[in-house]
Order: sequence, then structure tokens, then C-alpha cells
Amino acid sequence: MSVRPTVRYWHLWTDDSGISRQTHCALTEFDLKSIAPPADPQWQGKRSSGRTTTLVTVLPVGWIGKWHENPKPQWIIPLSGRWFVESMDGKRVEMGPGELSFGGDQNCRLVEDTRGHRSGTVGDTPAMLMIVQLEDAPAPFLPCQFR
Repeated sequence: MSVRPTVRYWHLWTDDSGISRQTHCALTEFDLKSIAPPADPQWQGKRSSGRTTTLVTVLPVGWIGKWHENPKPQWIIPLSGRWFVESMDGKRVEMGPGELSFGGDQNCRLVEDTRGHRSGTVGDTPAMLMIVQLEDAPAPFLPCQFR
């Protein structure tokens, strides 16, 4: 019998005072079942449903974006290279292939010239990211609500 998995992710979220923060969370609620019989069982955890938009973006070497909020709640999956996310509380998280981030920093307040987060590439290679935007679902309003 296999062991129920734990999948770590970074959650970028907005606190009650309108400041973006990042919390390291874990997906732990998985069911062992067939994705489509007769396929053998595999661990599955449904995180959201509804319409989504999926895109792939490539951040050039040396790219650093301006402060902004995620346009929609979205999962961000690095495919190659490394990138960073810096939240308004000053936390900077670097991620690479196989690490997950959920961008849910909508509704931040403007503090001087900052709102939301900024991100950019790390190192001497571009960062290729897959983004899955949730069209119909609001972002969780507390950290680690995806389990």
C-alpha cells in the first residue's frame, strides 16, 4: 500500500490589512482512485473546478517585473530555470522546476509604490512557467486553504 503524498506549495495571499504575504503550505488531501477506469489507481486531489485559462510564459534572463497583483487567482508551475516572488512583507521566495506557487494576492492596498508582489528570474537562464488561472473561483482569503 502506498503512502498518502504531501505536496508543498507557496501561497501568496493578502492579509486583513491589505499586505501581501507568502506562506509555505502543504496539499495533503488525496484519494487513491482511478482517474478513468480501467486505469490503475493513483493519488488525486481536486483543488478547484470551473473554467480555467492555461498559458506558458518565459521570463528572460535578468527580467524583474514591476509591483503588481496577480490578475486572477492562479497556480504557477516552473518548468525550467528559476524565478523569485517578493511579497509586500519583504519575504522573497526562489523556486525552480517541481515547486508550486499559488498567486492569490488580489485586493492589496497601495503602500508607497508597492502593491501585490514583484517577481523575476534568478540565474543565467530564462524561467519558463506554466500558469493555470482560475476564471470562476475567488482566491482563498487565508493562507493554506488548499489542502
